[in-house]
Amino acid sequence: MKKKVLSALLSVAMVSSLLIGCGASEETTSAAPADDANAEETEAVDADVEFEAGEGQVYYLNFKPEQDEQWKALAASYTEQTGVPVTVVTAASGTYEETLAAEISKDEAPTLFQVNGPVGLANWADYCYDLTGSDIVSNLTSDAFALKNGDEISGVAYVIESYGIITNVELLEKAGYTVGDIQSFADLKKVAEDITARKDELGFAAFTSTGMDGSSDWRFKTHLANLPIYFEYQADGISDTQAIKGTYLDNYKQIFDLYINNSTCDPKELASKTGDDAENEFAEGKAVFFQNGSWEYGNLTGKGMTDEQLYMIPIYVGEGEESMQGLCTGTENYWCVNNEASDEDIASTLAFINWCVSSDEGTQAMSDMGFTIPFKDAKLAANVFISQDAAYTAAGKNPVSWNFTTMPSEEWKNGVGSALTAYAAGTGDWDAVVSAFVDGWASEKALAQ
Repeated sequence: MKKKVLSALLSVAMVSSLLIGCGASEETTSAAPADDANAEETEAVDADVEFEAGEGQVYYLNFKPEQDEQWKALAASYTEQTGVPVTVVTAASGTYEETLAAEISKDEAPTLFQVNGPVGLANWADYCYDLTGSDIVSNLTSDAFALKNGDEISGVAYVIESYGIITNVELLEKAGYTVGDIQSFADLKKVAEDITARKDELGFAAFTSTGMDGSSDWRFKTHLANLPIYFEYQADGISDTQAIKGTYLDNYKQIFDLYINNSTCDPKELASKTGDDAENEFAEGKAVFFQNGSWEYGNLTGKGMTDEQLYMIPIYVGEGEESMQGLCTGTENYWCVNNEASDEDIASTLAFINWCVSSDEGTQAMSDMGFTIPFKDAKLAANVFISQDAAYTAAGKNPVSWNFTTMPSEEWKNGVGSALTAYAAGTGDWDAVVSAFVDGWASEKALAQ
């Protein structure tokens, strides 16, 4: 049963504060504007927005392995300042749902977890605390970033991201091209196949490995699969469906074929290729193109790549007005607070996430993670991919929306992924991919009814 928690406390908890800096006393400080006589003293104590730390603890089950260390550092800083224990546990890539299912039933369950949109919420709605009236919701820049379940707000988007084909500009130029030469699928195919033809001469491949290991397959069974869904939704004027038609699966096939036939390895090897393999191949200059997102920026620059080397182009699949296509931009990342946690833990969790998106330290850390956050006090991330996405939009390019939040289930994704893996290995055909996509969609949607 959903807890009836903090109705009175919430009106006070986020307005006053124990968070007054390391080594400071635990005396609560009013968040009301200081008068002129006390303004200088108040600013000296804490320039950040102030929060009620609470007497509970926070356990965050993090979805993003690439930000594991940064989340743990931020949590440690918050604990040092407030005394509130914040534990960050990061699920291995591709295992979040299974990890959450295992952890949520424990005595010390996550107080903060993630769902990936309406479909993900359907699995976890019974555990979601109603965030209506909380400060984290009031800090959103738009109601569109509140994930609703009926009249309740069950989650809030905490990051807006973009993905596409990350390009090593230096290698591309060595091959005789610029990013301006690639404005369509036909252009991309021409460039990729030319690089493959001269692979030995150039010393690098067109694409990184299209790894179908669990740490990497989400790039293709989810992110790449978004493209045929997006174009079908656009053509039919819908935002979801119980029965996907697969109108644009030929487009899906041709981009997947381009990836697997022009990469660093033989397609038969892809079943065992990991996300790390692809990332390392790209960072080490072994391939020009790497399908991934803005979240990869820190990893790539951490491996020595520079802003001047990096550019993200759209994933062209030979459909629509490609010269006006932008990056795939959206979110599947929604924070939810566990309503089965104690009152104290819920209060502390709400305080922690609001601090993350409103305080100077929290918003700077989120920016350093490469996040564009949909909150009023957000800081612009020093992330070249985010700047490039903004430039596409400013130039009138149309971003491709994230429609994979409507995918029926993780089981559907796994079915598509298995079929793609068999197809790449030559042990399965494309008809099996179509069946997994279309028939699997209908059956999984029916199960969700």
